[in-house]
Amino acid sequence: MKTSLDHLPETKRQQLARAVEILREEFEDALAAGQAEFKKKGRILKVILFGSHARGDWVDEEHTGKGYRSDYDILVVVNNRKLTNFTSYWNNAADRLLSDRLLKGMQVSFIVHSRREVNDELKRGNGFFCDIRRQGIVLYELDSEPLAEPRPISTKQQLEIARDNYESRFPHAEGFVIGAAFHWKGGRPNHAAFELHQAIEHAYSTVLLVLKNYGPPTHNLRSLRGFAEEHDRRLTEAWPHDRQRYVAWFNTINEAYVKARYSKHYQISDEALAFLIERTTVLHGLVKLVCEEHLSRLANDSNDLDRD
Repeated sequence: MKTSLDHLPETKRQQLARAVEILREEFEDALAAGQAEFKKKGRILKVILFGSHARGDWVDEEHTGKGYRSDYDILVVVNNRKLTNFTSYWNNAADRLLSDRLLKGMQVSFIVHSRREVNDELKRGNGFFCDIRRQGIVLYELDSEPLAEPRPISTKQQLEIARDNYESRFPHAEGFVIGAAFHWKGGRPNHAAFELHQAIEHAYSTVLLVLKNYGPPTHNLRSLRGFAEEHDRRLTEAWPHDRQRYVAWFNTINEAYVKARYSKHYQISDEALAFLIERTTVLHGLVKLVCEEHLSRLANDSNDLDRD
């Protein structure tokens, strides 16, 4: 794998070094009081940058007024699957990455997997991990043991997997937005917010599963959105960036997975719900377009190979 960050400006290299520092510090703190053997032996084996900042095609439109900025996408590889539990070991790191001054508002979207999980997915030909193996840049590693060599799968297999993911996941996204509208009209805003969160989560998961056969194990809409928009930037059209209240409303719905169900202090306005339902419907249209175009390309490629 690559190790050079020479294609990135110095500011971005400093920010990535800071992100790695935070991940390592918070992981060590999370393990410090643990008595279980797997916690005592817990290690971060690799931290890998992937996505647009690894490829060199990132976007930063903050200064243009459009507001879109590519996230830093990071894979953390640990030595035990038990250590991938986000709530137990990584929540504090996520919070610090959001608020750290050096990162200056840059979103760091990170996922955590064990080395065995990553290698198993590579051996299965999982497109998401194969891309990371091919394009990723190692920011930190404890040892030099390489990840497994990717095993390519046929276009026909990719089509079957992608079609199954689309047909099994996208109907849930559509059903949740119908439920959100029902609860909103019925005067149950918190119920509507939770259903809307699920409508957005399932929409982004659909894109990721169809395009790369990978759904990050997170309910964080900001992270899912970042991963999905990296694969097709047409998805950025779903959410306006030109007003602060639109950003605030998205953050409110991002909190709904837990707070709309369990916090008596959670509130969301009718105006926000109306906006979010309308934009989620737009998102669903874009997701359908992106996924069906991808399925069509795979079908055409598969047919071409059969004729050859």
